[in-house]
Amino acid sequence: MTQAAVHIVGGGLAGSEAAWQVARAGLPVVLHEMRPFKATEVHATDGLAELVCSNSFRSDDAERNAVGLLHEEMRRAGSLVLAAADANKLPAGGALAVDREGFSRMVGERLAALPGFRLERGELTELPPPEWGAAILATGPLTSASLAGAIQRLTGGASLAFFDAIAPIVHADSIDPAIAWRQSRYNKAGPAGDGQDYLNCPLDRPQYEAFVAGLLAAEKTEFRAFERDTPYFEGCLPIEVMAERGLETLRHGPMKPVGLSDSRTGRRPHAVVQLRQDNALGTLYNLVGFQTKLKQAEQVRLFRTIPGLGQARFARLGGIHRNTFLNSPSLLDGSLRLKACPRLRFAGQITGVEGYVESAAIGLLCGRFAIAERLGQPLSPPPASTALGALLAHVTGGARAETFQPMNVNFGLFPPPPADVSRQSRRAAVVARARAELAGWLDGLPLAAE
Repeated sequence: MTQAAVHIVGGGLAGSEAAWQVARAGLPVVLHEMRPFKATEVHATDGLAELVCSNSFRSDDAERNAVGLLHEEMRRAGSLVLAAADANKLPAGGALAVDREGFSRMVGERLAALPGFRLERGELTELPPPEWGAAILATGPLTSASLAGAIQRLTGGASLAFFDAIAPIVHADSIDPAIAWRQSRYNKAGPAGDGQDYLNCPLDRPQYEAFVAGLLAAEKTEFRAFERDTPYFEGCLPIEVMAERGLETLRHGPMKPVGLSDSRTGRRPHAVVQLRQDNALGTLYNLVGFQTKLKQAEQVRLFRTIPGLGQARFARLGGIHRNTFLNSPSLLDGSLRLKACPRLRFAGQITGVEGYVESAAIGLLCGRFAIAERLGQPLSPPPASTALGALLAHVTGGARAETFQPMNVNFGLFPPPPADVSRQSRRAAVVARARAELAGWLDGLPLAAE
């Protein structure tokens, strides 16, 4: 190969996806990953694209859900992350959930098999050197302190921080089958399911109110001084923080009982705790929406008061960590280049997108922009009417810099359909337009010369 290598820093979802796009286009790529030489607060392995929080990629319904549409668009664009997710999917109702170990292993193996791909282990403590040429920083929300400091010095400190929390995982054989029943909400069958994908633990009113009171009274993690003013991301609030907002909050959030009926009584319970399969063997289940900052002993004590979890054994308890992200609307241009240093692109959660799929999507786009730049071929951003384009437009200028917070893809980011489209047909019109306009953009993607 005569082309210089494209350097990508960070072996998470975004970095792995960017590396795949670049290497599949015939260009050499070096992927830098600091693990295992430097660990993070939440990673358990040195595998590429390790999932450290939920194992769910959320809804796979492209007709009615923006993240499902993003799934579809990424599949059409040749995403490695979606290919690995599809190959390792687990029953999860209408969601695309994966066996996290098989998923990470497949990502690593598929990348290693590509000619021109090289994985280098070790921490990058400063910005990529000029001799690398253009580089992609996909170091994620847990960017090491030294590299984060270098980025902050370059950007003038124009970055934000927030807390992210992870949910507990329990051993399946410790869940009481006489109490917990199998059912997806509204019996909906998803990509790998049959409508009986979740385990459901019912709570009556006294049990629910006692549980909420326990959350409020339980001991929480103490934050260090520099963390105390860091805001939470609204899309991943700890369950005890939600409980502080009112007695009924959890019944309208992760403990909502709608679409479910207790198999023992045939009636909808007052509240429900859902558990979703977390590995291919079906031996582990995670508590859906139960990310928490409770102290570990408090988690064990309180979560065992949930009917069906009285003897629960925990494979992993919940935790909390500080995440950082750029104020991207003020710092990045439309192709994800840093305005202050255009040889650097940013991808993934550090750009201010939230969620596995969104992070990988920005990695995909970053890889495509890098390919076009390296080959000297033009590439316009995907149309803002597509899920890929709407997400990109939001973080590179569509959001207000003064109030910028991490964002999941949603139909509110899409341009509205024509005014003459009826209210009942608007969602279908947005999806149809996205599909049609993505096709034209995909046809124009540059490829390396033979």
